[in-house]
Amino acid sequence: MKICIIADQKHQDEAAAAQIPGLDVTSMDNLKKFNKDKKQIKKWAKGYSLLLVTDALVKKVPVVLGPVLSRIGMFPQPVSHAEPIEKKVNDARASIKWQLKKVTNLNVAIGNEQMTEEQLRQNITMGLNFLASLLKKQWHNLKSINIKTTMGKAVKVL
Repeated sequence: MKICIIADQKHQDEAAAAQIPGLDVTSMDNLKKFNKDKKQIKKWAKGYSLLLVTDALVKKVPVVLGPVLSRIGMFPQPVSHAEPIEKKVNDARASIKWQLKKVTNLNVAIGNEQMTEEQLRQNITMGLNFLASLLKKQWHNLKSINIKTTMGKAVKVL
């Protein structure tokens, strides 16, 4: 998961000291070079799974980049100075994002091949319980649950 943080000097120093793999750090000066060119901004933002921004710079991002990030659903999440960057990055990597397609099903990445069976079981259980808690009738809204590996067949659970 590639993450980019738009940081002030304090967060840049903290990110450099933490040496988190998959974390790129940029400043507002680098973003000003895009000169509100929509194609360049889109191409840059699509290269990352998540964008973070120092809380002091949140209001400056739309001024520098325009409304492009909001339109493509990549508006950065704020990071405060009180919270360590490493914790925020780990929380973001541990979260799952439900996607609703045009058909009436939901898809989510729940694990990877390096995980043990127990870790996968915990992730699946936690993800399904969270999904059920969001629905009006809880588990009664779920018709069926299938687990599918990337290249394999789907396995029906419910």
